[in-house]
Amino acid sequence: MVKKVMCVFGTRPEAVKLAPVVHALQESKLLKPIVVLTAQHREMLDQMLAWFEIKPDYDLDLMQQRQSLPELTARVITSIDKVFSEVKPDMLLVQGDTTTVMAASLAAHYQKIPVGHVEAGLRTEDRYNPFPEEMARRLTTRLSSIHFAPTQRAVDNLRKEAITENVYLTGNTVIDALLDTIQRLKNHHIDQAQFGKIDFSKYRVLLVTAHRRENWGKGMDEIALALKQIADEFDDVQILYPIHKNPIVRESIEPVFNGHPRLVLVEPLDYVPFVYAMQKSHFVLTDSGGIQEEAPTLGKPVLVLRTNTERPEAIEAGSAKIAGIKKTGIVSAAKELLTSKDIYNRMASVKNPFGDGKAAKRIVTEVEKFIS
Repeated sequence: MVKKVMCVFGTRPEAVKLAPVVHALQESKLLKPIVVLTAQHREMLDQMLAWFEIKPDYDLDLMQQRQSLPELTARVITSIDKVFSEVKPDMLLVQGDTTTVMAASLAAHYQKIPVGHVEAGLRTEDRYNPFPEEMARRLTTRLSSIHFAPTQRAVDNLRKEAITENVYLTGNTVIDALLDTIQRLKNHHIDQAQFGKIDFSKYRVLLVTAHRRENWGKGMDEIALALKQIADEFDDVQILYPIHKNPIVRESIEPVFNGHPRLVLVEPLDYVPFVYAMQKSHFVLTDSGGIQEEAPTLGKPVLVLRTNTERPEAIEAGSAKIAGIKKTGIVSAAKELLTSKDIYNRMASVKNPFGDGKAAKRIVTEVEKFIS
């Protein structure tokens, strides 16, 4: 009998990283995927589904303007519980560390549905940084029956917490998605207008993403001022910032960027043009987790706009460096890459430590064994 595996996700990174798993499930003769969206990132999520050709079976559309974390958590639990009762899945698969992941896993536990956690074992050892993601993934670990760890360090982190059964080293599915996208980009037209005044042929373009909750306010203010100083000091540099929809982020960034000829704000990019922009950029500054994994595959150094990272493999390998959230630290790290060819080339040539593009197949193989 074919078993039903429900994949629940709500954000763009979750969609990117679960898309290869959904495709691998579709190829399985033993499993049937059921795709459920919570839509934490409504527009960006829809873009991902179109690119990866995934049609949801259920779209809960839960996100509301300025919704609090308790409100979102409650809405995910109660809404997904109804879907569980209707579908009666044999397993739930979740990815990462969002509120969707934690809440859906708890709801599954209440109905005694086993949970499989993709990208298990990431830790910063600081429960409030990143917030609320660090505790979301720790709680999901305790609720999960099977753990798909992307790196050996993630396996070791789980072992330290006495999680040793049903732990599998798979690599990270983000590399599966990225390699597929790079191949398809060769035959895909990219509209340059969506990058605003950016000229990849004339300038060294620095690509920026920053939106994490723990950076709101003073952290975002410092990031904005750092980017302006970098642009002011290097007249051959343009900075491309696809800015998050969140008004709190925009309140810090827009006043600093407005009127500057080489500070370019654009609306959030679809995944495909974003990958294209990464390919064309000189290096990347980000507080995102997934980009720390993607950029090394493209040979792009990463400056991490955070005080720590749950992906220390990139730091240790040398493809990424923590720049922090203070203006002086960010400017100093960027100057180093902009002025030293040796440092830049060393960071750009590091082999990606996060996988080989076959993670999704490994995950589905273990799911087949687990619920067959």
